[in-house]
Amino acid sequence: MTIVLVLVLGAIMITLDTTVVNVAINRLSQDFDAPLATIQWVATGYSLALGAVIPSTAWAVGRYGARRLYLGAITAFAVGSVLAGLAWNVESLIVFRVVQGFSGGMVMPVGMTILLRAAGPERLGRLMSTLGLAILVGPLAGPVLGGWLIDEVSWRWMFFVNVPVAVAVVALAARLFPPDVPGKARPLDVPGLLMLSPGLAALIYGVTTGGERGDFAATGVLVPLAAGAVLIVAFVLRALTARDPLIDLGPFRDRTFAAAAGTLLLFAFGYFGSMLLLPLYLQVVRGESATAAGLLSIPFALGSGTAMQVAGRLADRLPPGRLVPVSIATSVTGFALFSVQLDADASYWGLCGAMLLMGAGGGATMMPTMTAATRGMSHDQAPAASTTVNLINTTSAAIGMALASVVLSALMSDVVPDGGGGTLQTLHRLSPQAHAAIAQPLSDAFQHTYLFALALLALALVPALFLPRARKKE
Repeated sequence: MTIVLVLVLGAIMITLDTTVVNVAINRLSQDFDAPLATIQWVATGYSLALGAVIPSTAWAVGRYGARRLYLGAITAFAVGSVLAGLAWNVESLIVFRVVQGFSGGMVMPVGMTILLRAAGPERLGRLMSTLGLAILVGPLAGPVLGGWLIDEVSWRWMFFVNVPVAVAVVALAARLFPPDVPGKARPLDVPGLLMLSPGLAALIYGVTTGGERGDFAATGVLVPLAAGAVLIVAFVLRALTARDPLIDLGPFRDRTFAAAAGTLLLFAFGYFGSMLLLPLYLQVVRGESATAAGLLSIPFALGSGTAMQVAGRLADRLPPGRLVPVSIATSVTGFALFSVQLDADASYWGLCGAMLLMGAGGGATMMPTMTAATRGMSHDQAPAASTTVNLINTTSAAIGMALASVVLSALMSDVVPDGGGGTLQTLHRLSPQAHAAIAQPLSDAFQHTYLFALALLALALVPALFLPRARKKE
């Protein structure tokens, strides 16, 4: 349990840096005079880098050992945090966020590998729910801490605050983690790595560029979209035929793993893709400060973390086919109630009640589904399983955030008068009277974007129905 708590502390740092930036998007857009399509890369670039490095994690664990790799990743993340805090323009901030993502991307899968090797199958659900505390504390503390730092200190301290946490994690992990044992080292599939990571980056770049221009037929959009699609298809074909592929697709032959992966893919698309929307709605439509936006996000995080702890323990007793569909239905209900209320003067009490359901459904979906995918994996299978699960989560989150920003930008552009820049930039220049005049159409744009996320969550019910409805003997 001590090892799990150290892993929780490290994971909190990674999730904190994801959620703390969401509440800062509006302020960063003001400070750097950048449109939403550009500034969202501060969040999307980080998430994409998280996903890009994950495929090489299983190889790196075999090559360097889980303990050594974990310590190195935490140290590199601290360095990236300092660089991000020192950024001088939006381009440098995005680059340094990518540096953070490349190092932070290894923390969760390597931590899960350490956990899977230390825990027996009968305790996996409980320990996974403990590891999931990071997903409670990060979204709970991130928006509040980030909002206060933005309003009272400086956005730069959103990144500097990681340094003392990283120092504590490295000191504890170096002392408490068991020494690495020799594992099966595989050669790194360099061609596969050069296909998957650039392919994902090109695909997301094409989507966001097309949304920014409002034209998906332009050469500058079609080329990266086509290149990304070709590279990803080529990666899949190579993974099916290579002797030592970057990601072993063999587990997808198992019905439980495939159903869990499909559920995570669609659910993370909608759930994490919507994370950018709430802070922006509160600040752009309702005129709240960053601190207030963070405080109003607490019900979402509280529902998520509380449900995660309960569902993680239920996952050791109930089959996923009975637990996960109910959890997804709960989240869908919460998102639907939130969306129908969303307008320029919606009651915060009603929105917060819906957010409790949204978060509870999400928290009760993620960890049981991840547990179902990884339960029963052997010592040698653990790195590949945790790598694949985390890749699906982070990649879906990155693509989901990019798509949400594209949809929102397109809808807002029909409402905000043309000011010679992006919609957020124009909004920052409007008088209070002009802003009040378009508050309701702006809230409609957010409402319709939430409906897009809701549709993806509902689709996740389809693969969830194929999860086992009876317990397997361990």
